[in-house]
Amino acid sequence: MTDLIKFIRSSATMSQQEFADGLRMAFATINRWENGKTTPPPAAQKALYEFCIHHNIDLTDYIIGILTQEKLKLEESNPDVKVLFHGSKSGIEGDIMPISRSQCDFGKGFYMGTEVVQPLTLICNYKTPILYFVAINKGDLNILELPTDISWAFVVAYNRGRLERVKEKNFYRQYAELLQGRDLIIGDIADDRMFYVLDNFFEGNITDKGLVECLSTLQLGKQYVAVSQNACQNVKILKEYALSELELMALKDISEKKRQTGIERANEICKQHRRDGKFFDELLEDCE
Repeated sequence: MTDLIKFIRSSATMSQQEFADGLRMAFATINRWENGKTTPPPAAQKALYEFCIHHNIDLTDYIIGILTQEKLKLEESNPDVKVLFHGSKSGIEGDIMPISRSQCDFGKGFYMGTEVVQPLTLICNYKTPILYFVAINKGDLNILELPTDISWAFVVAYNRGRLERVKEKNFYRQYAELLQGRDLIIGDIADDRMFYVLDNFFEGNITDKGLVECLSTLQLGKQYVAVSQNACQNVKILKEYALSELELMALKDISEKKRQTGIERANEICKQHRRDGKFFDELLEDCE
């Protein structure tokens, strides 16, 4: 919080006294914040955020940059493991377990990602979220790494129950067998932007080529999902970061902006490919 407040003041090119005057607060209050002796209460953090809006100060790039730099430092000190991000709405209690909903993208598991924006946008609407820096030792784990193609979409479709109509077919069994006995699944992230595109694919509004082009173009990063207890035992928490009210306010805005921008871009791509490829129902019919 101390560095964030200093960043806001320096971005506004103000002295501590000018900053205090701009916030209608005492100089001593600003001084204590910047020295780390006290932390701004929620009302003061709201005032700081409104100050940022008024002075066109973008906090999100700063927050993301700080967290990304922390990841790089952890990777330097832990060269034998993969450092990833995990977002929790209220914190992890007890052992790490594969306990997310079974209809998540890659099924029930413990989800981690290569990009910090994805977990931040997932947890920024909760009151006391925590971002975790985690490491996974892949060791002898049974790993499935999905390519950026239609097979990724059908794994998601399988886990979301979208393939039930062909449950008696080899096509369905192919994906059941592909996922059976896996410890760790690695594949492209499906955040709000790709969730929107995937739903449109499943509903027959875009083709497989449009879907894959969206996936390739948006470049959302990779998610690592520990789907077995064996894999979860190979996950280690390196550091945790509790998000302040001020950071959450900034992240809520960027979450919505990125979602809207992504949807607009996805719509453009889908229009370009509306006559290319096949629709979801056509692909299922081909396997029947």
